[in-house]
Amino acid sequence: QVQLVESGGGLVQAGGSLRLSCAASGRTFSNYAMGWFRQAPGKEREFAAAITWGGSRIYYADSVKGRFTISRDNARNTTWLQMNSLKPEDTAVYYCAADRANRAYDFRAAWWGHGTQVTVSS
Repeated sequence: QVQLVESGGGLVQAGGSLRLSCAASGRTFSNYAMGWFRQAPGKEREFAAAITWGGSRIYYADSVKGRFTISRDNARNTTWLQMNSLKPEDTAVYYCAADRANRAYDFRAAWWGHGTQVTVSS
């Protein structure tokens, strides 16, 4: 079992930045790919970004590519999502996830955090 706890959400104006953190505990963090998803009000949860355990493969959804950066530090059991040039349409609950396998492009979440709210005002 992997426990994931997100932090760093909040209210920001359009064009601003936020950095989300995801602290992992339980099984060995470095064995798993990590990802971020988001769910806007009234919409389905959607993939945002993923990174393999060594960081050699990273994949972004088109909607965040060029603005968001995913990274991880296995020694600190932490994954981050740096979000720049935020838009009102980025408003959502952001979820951290871990994949049982080491993949980014076809990331499949096996464990989820509880989410952190990001609100971008226009």
